Amino acid sequence: MRYAGASLVTGGIVLASSDRGQAQSTGPLSIQYLGHTCFLFSGSGRRILVNPFQPIGCTANYRSPKVDADLVLISSRLLDEGAVEEVPGSPRILFEPSVYQFDGFQVQGLLTDHDRLNGRRFGSNIVWKWTQGGVKILHMGGAAAPVTLEQQILMGRPDVLFIPVGGGPKAYNPQQAKEAIQVLNPKMIVPTQFRSQAADPNACDIVAVEEFLALMEGTPVRRIGSSMNLSSADIPENGPVITVFSYGF
Repeated sequence: MRYAGASLVTGGIVLASSDRGQAQSTGPLSIQYLGHTCFLFSGSGRRILVNPFQPIGCTANYRSPKVDADLVLISSRLLDEGAVEEVPGSPRILFEPSVYQFDGFQVQGLLTDHDRLNGRRFGSNIVWKWTQGGVKILHMGGAAAPVTLEQQILMGRPDVLFIPVGGGPKAYNPQQAKEAIQVLNPKMIVPTQFRSQAADPNACDIVAVEEFLALMEGTPVRRIGSSMNLSSADIPENGPVITVFSYGF
């Protein structure tokens, strides 16, 4: 399986063909939680997999996310968010910051730091932004640095923000996640990259989602299973609301 950085670059826009044809805007968006920061988004005629991982350390007891996808977005080439080798088939894989066009469907990758040392330890992180099923999605990957004014402008206000909250050396801790949320003002918040029973107790340095929820006291929280259907009509206008996915161990 190859990494696909760009087929044709024109003025900073990466143009790429799509195997799924024109996107369809009808029907809800299906979101499936596969552990850590990995989700499968199905809708508008496409299946988009974000951040497949290798089960190790904090993801040791999650199942390997071997699911079919048309497009794979990875935030870095670290094992917890860039393990593409076991993804079946031949999906297109995006791993570099740019604007990608697929027959009228656009995905934007935005460059951020993967640590709080200007990227000197863990390098860069790609935040992914796209609209699917009428829902504006912003997946922060393993963001660790504060959101700058320029990044805020590029990211916009998402309908659904997928944001790491567990801390450690290469992602937001609960307080830093809260600060980023205050900047981005999302309508719905999905916490990611937190400690669960999947963690190897001797090789995981992130905290549980409850620490983030305690810090966000006063924000409505709903806990769901490992998947949900979402349409633009389901997005709370006055948000935010926190949606916590659970993993089916």
